[in-house]
This record gives sequence, structure tokens and C-alpha cells, in this order.
Amino acid sequence: MKSSLIQVEREGPHITILTLNRPERRNALNLPLMEELHRMMERVSREENQRVILLRGAGKAFCSGLDLKEAMTTESNATREFAQGVADTLLAVWEVPAVTIAVVHGAAVAGGAGLMNACDLAVADEGAKFGYPEVRRGLAAALVMNFLRRQVRERDLRELLFTGELISAQKALEMGLVNRIAPKESLLNTALELAHKVLKGAPGAIASSKNALDKTSARTMREELELSLKIHLQARESEEAQEGITAYIEKRPPKWAPEPKQ
Repeated sequence: MKSSLIQVEREGPHITILTLNRPERRNALNLPLMEELHRMMERVSREENQRVILLRGAGKAFCSGLDLKEAMTTESNATREFAQGVADTLLAVWEVPAVTIAVVHGAAVAGGAGLMNACDLAVADEGAKFGYPEVRRGLAAALVMNFLRRQVRERDLRELLFTGELISAQKALEMGLVNRIAPKESLLNTALELAHKVLKGAPGAIASSKNALDKTSARTMREELELSLKIHLQARESEEAQEGITAYIEKRPPKWAPEPKQ
């Protein structure tokens, strides 16, 4: 089973490996890629014998986030379609009955870090970088925030979101963003070792546990994303976002509100 944007491999009878396949754009998320990932998640979830899904990226990075060049549009409907696509994709990864493991190399940034956060578990190579630089683009990390806040302490959450700085794999491990770090050459084997540990558990019990973890939260992820989508769109349609994204594409510092006169 092959796709131009998502490569699908079987690792034994119960493990599926999905690979984001836009290496020329560091696997930046555009609508076709998100739609294909969504479909593949749903397809694999319908196969009862598939119990673990590994998600990784082709090329130099796991995922560099949203494809801002494609997201940069003045058409309101297109902007909302893009945002809804992000929410739907993250939710599809979160709600799949199989246990999901993000296999991160190179970088997982912004929406790419959110994609990692939407997985149940994560392993990363020793040189990987992580970050949520949305505020530096005039955006709010509202959609990925829902996943992130369930995985790190409040102080770490605020530091990650407010500074937008990249952190190392070791720091990500200390914060609880990833479960394991490993040399790049043994990264996949580390993920597979974790997958085989999961397979020792009863399928129904694990699925029930996943469902309970979501349903016993103050709000389910689906409910949280509905609220966060409104916040995301307000920021996305602001003048700050227009300036922040334009500056990022033009590789220059953004010009925020005028500095107060001295």
C-alpha cells in the first residue's frame, strides 16, 4: 500500500509505519498531506490486527510544522479550511484506537511538534530539536496547546509557548515531551522495542485505557479543539499574523506594533 505523500510499511502482523513524504519541504504540513495522513489513520484503525502505528518523516526532519507559504492566503475560507485541516488531522491521530508512537529525527516544530504531541508515545534522536515558535509568527499555538498541556508542567508549558525557543532532545526528555532518546542510527529500533512492549498488553484493555484517559479529562480532546480552533483563527486572521508569516517567508525580523517614543 503506497501513497505519494504517505509511505506505508508493515513491520510484522501488528505494527504499521507511516512516513510523511514531503522531504523537499521538511515534511511541512499542507492540505494534501494532512488529508492523506487523516485517511491513512482511519484506514489503519479499521484493521483490527493493527495495534501500533509508528509515525515518522522522510528526509532531514520529522516535520517542520505548517507549510506557511501555502497557508499564507488572504482568502478567509481557505484560511479556515487550513486550520480545520490541522485540527482534524491532530484529532485523527489522537483518537485512533492503536497506540501511536512518534519517531522524531531532525526537528519537530510548531504543527510538527503538535503532531508528535498527538501521538501516545515519542522517541527522538539525540540531535533532534523541538519548539513552538508560533508567537514569533504572530500566531497562537492554540491547537497544539491542548496536547502539550497534558504532557508537561505548567511552567514548562508557558516557557515553551511564550518564548518560542527551540529545545534539545535531552531537554524534551526532561520535560516529558518524549519517552526515549537514542542515536539516530538506532532510533527506529528503539521505537520498535517500545512497540513490542505495547503488544504484550491485551488489545481491548489498551484501547479502553486510551479512551478512559481522554474521557476522564475535564474536557475531551474533541471539545478542547473546538474551542481552540476559534482562538487559532482569531490570531491567524490578525495583522500580526500577516506580518509574522510574511517576515518568516522573507527571512527578516518581524515588525510588530510601533515602539513607544522615547
